[in-house]
Amino acid sequence: MSGERGVLTPRLLTHNRGVNTPRSPSRFGINMRILFIGDIVGQPGVTFLKRAVPALVASEGIDLVIANGENASGGLGMTPGAYRQIREAGVDLVTLGDHIYKKQDIISVLEKDERVCKPANFPPLAPGKEFALATARDGTTVAAFCLIGRTFMRPVDCPFQAADRVLRELEGKASCIIVDMHAEATADKYLMAHHLKGRVSAVLGTHTHVPTADEQIMAPGTAFISDVGMTGPYDSILGRRVDRVLYTTVTFIPSAFDVATGDLRLGGAIVDVDAATGRATAIRRVMLDEAGLEALRGTVQVPVGENL
Repeated sequence: MSGERGVLTPRLLTHNRGVNTPRSPSRFGINMRILFIGDIVGQPGVTFLKRAVPALVASEGIDLVIANGENASGGLGMTPGAYRQIREAGVDLVTLGDHIYKKQDIISVLEKDERVCKPANFPPLAPGKEFALATARDGTTVAAFCLIGRTFMRPVDCPFQAADRVLRELEGKASCIIVDMHAEATADKYLMAHHLKGRVSAVLGTHTHVPTADEQIMAPGTAFISDVGMTGPYDSILGRRVDRVLYTTVTFIPSAFDVATGDLRLGGAIVDVDAATGRATAIRRVMLDEAGLEALRGTVQVPVGENL
């Protein structure tokens, strides 16, 4: 976006590399490419996602898409209808977070659907599956699971023990494993990345809605970033209307923190993974705004039916 903020240029930003970035080299010459999308906020975020995902998949040669959908309905929780929209947009696996049960009609979906998972360190009686599985476009089986941090968050079970348990359950099921670390504190996210490095393909942070610039590959092959940002209105306070949040903050008078509508963007990361070993070979930040999406759509052929 070449306008007032000077933050984005009218194209896809992927760590200043632009679009159609060649895949990083793989030891065995077989790399898969995963797009991970940060917290989808409200219907504005869902609507932009539906337009952006097909273009990104076509332009970047994406093999599998994962998204965090915990704020997809009114900014808190996810309804079955929102889940269907997200999946129909081309998202293969959906992770959630601390707002998972704000829309309780999602519980039946959580109990039956293999493509969506609850935080793995929620109690055993909490509805939902601890991980989700899908086959990528290149034929590789990919697993995703999410964890809740314990600093400035609701009380939850130990995320480290939960991660170890899920990895034991995934033995023989998938070598490519993506972890959504849904946490407030950066330290929680770094600690989990160090705990899991070499055992998962990526540990990618969500929850704060603010993208960070610390993407890296931890030896021997785990991609990491503290937070990929949100997908939704950036002319906002973390996705909510500025006037409502500011009024309540200044006056202490409660008001409805409605989802904002301005400056829609998709925040996420693209991770290249060696399909044979499950080790990450590259990670890039993604920030796509309206102008960038239009420019991107002009350079790729979006499949019929996905030109939403």
